[in-house]
Amino acid sequence: MTEIGYLGPKGTFTKLAVDTAFGDEVKQSFQTIPECIDAVDNGAIDIGVVPLENAIEGTVQITVDYLIHQVRLPVVAEIVVPIQQHLLVRKDFNGKLSDIQEVHSHSHAIAQCHQFLHQNLPHASTVFSTSTGKAAEIVSEQNEPIAAIGNKLAASEYGLQIYKANIHDYPNNHTRFLVLTKDRDLVQIKHEAHLERTSLLIGLPSDKPGALHQILSAFSWRKMNLSKIESRPTKTGLGNYFFIIDVDQPYDNVLFPGVKAELEALGCEVTILGTYPVYHMNI
Repeated sequence: MTEIGYLGPKGTFTKLAVDTAFGDEVKQSFQTIPECIDAVDNGAIDIGVVPLENAIEGTVQITVDYLIHQVRLPVVAEIVVPIQQHLLVRKDFNGKLSDIQEVHSHSHAIAQCHQFLHQNLPHASTVFSTSTGKAAEIVSEQNEPIAAIGNKLAASEYGLQIYKANIHDYPNNHTRFLVLTKDRDLVQIKHEAHLERTSLLIGLPSDKPGALHQILSAFSWRKMNLSKIESRPTKTGLGNYFFIIDVDQPYDNVLFPGVKAELEALGCEVTILGTYPVYHMNI
């Protein structure tokens, strides 16, 4: 049976995405994103699911940097899920908000609830954890008046109550998750894909005026729709960057080879990171 790894422990949004997309497949949690990616690379698991980008907080940089600089795995699918953050406490907690001394969660989750925390819990300390699931686990094991920010799955898994629901600052909060595997045929997501997307990595030969304009022009005159453009440091020195570009169409044998040839003629290095279906999930 196919084994799927995810950023754990149980109760994380990644686990929620995996459960929604894959159903009853065997699942294994990992404490960090690199551990999950490494497990796919060395064959310990078949498929890995890791967070890529949140609509409010932006790119999960450790995911991008690890896939670019450490382990190159093909992206074979993307899962998009709505994010609903709740304030979770032990079921025996019957105090007021002002009684809560600490709020635990992943740094992205805390940032997504900044206004709620600022207005309602200015006295409470924020404590970062490796995931929202880990934060819920910590709260479940403590007797002190502390809380976690997490989802309904975390509340159920760790026996917590939702003290305040939907405390995220913006309602249209979604996260993109990448599905990574060396064998595309193993991925069986029983949902209808929203669209097809292709991701490219483009390295510049040097920092020269007009370089980004030339790159974008190669897509523009071919009428290829770009949904994301992001620059990341090459880690070879200050001012050295590469671009990650998402194109909302599947790879073909005409437009993409044309773009690749045009950019390589400019001295750019072009790598196809993956062409894959995108699934929008309702949870």
